[in-house]
Amino acid sequence: MNIVVCVKQVPETAEADLRIAAGGKSIVEEGLALQINESDNYALEEALLITEEHDGDITIMTLGHESSEDVLRMSMAKGAATAVRIADPAFDGGDAIATATALAAALKDMEYDLVLTGCMASDDGATQVGVALAELLSIPHATYVTEIEVGDGEVTVGRELEGGLLEKLAIKLPCVLGIQTGINEPRYASIMGIARASKREIELKSAEDMGLDASSVGVAGSATVLEELTFPPVGEGAEILEGTPPEASGKLADILKEKGFV
Repeated sequence: MNIVVCVKQVPETAEADLRIAAGGKSIVEEGLALQINESDNYALEEALLITEEHDGDITIMTLGHESSEDVLRMSMAKGAATAVRIADPAFDGGDAIATATALAAALKDMEYDLVLTGCMASDDGATQVGVALAELLSIPHATYVTEIEVGDGEVTVGRELEGGLLEKLAIKLPCVLGIQTGINEPRYASIMGIARASKREIELKSAEDMGLDASSVGVAGSATVLEELTFPPVGEGAEILEGTPPEASGKLADILKEKGFV
């Protein structure tokens, strides 16, 4: 089974002191560690587990600048056979649809049974690329996938629904699956794997290589425009109600009445 895993390099922001860059449309990435998108890491691990059981090769692919090759090489160190980086100034500033258009163009000449993506981008919270990619490729898809069982010409997947429900679907191959975090436990790359991957070739593809017109990707090919990034307004701090349970509940009742909730 041949699998393509689409990944994204994102800044680590959990413990960082974030600043919005001049222009108000991005954050200052200077000093931030760059890493593979969290759910993409689970997608890669799922691909590795599937190919270990059913044979096949993994191609790791990203749309990004040269720094994103670190993510590709780490993925090859874990077991991906080949890597593709889609890079062109024409791709800059593209929204999810423009990104999916570029990925779909790269996939059109590749042989694959399954395309895996993360279910969500941790930097902007978007969940659209995988779904849009499936539509552009005219193949079925499912997202928020937490279980995969490979069958003959199809996969049976479990996907999260609201309210703690799990939906079971049988999907014909090829298809696109958006992988949810927690589906597995991503492995670490070995020292030997990292050393070998550092010498491996990464295929570069430009818009021209893929026969894409610049008007179909990047800002020109985007249906949405990022207007501004802002920090949420700072609200009032929490109030701790002191006293015994009856005293605290009485104070809470008074506050609710004062606010007009009861």
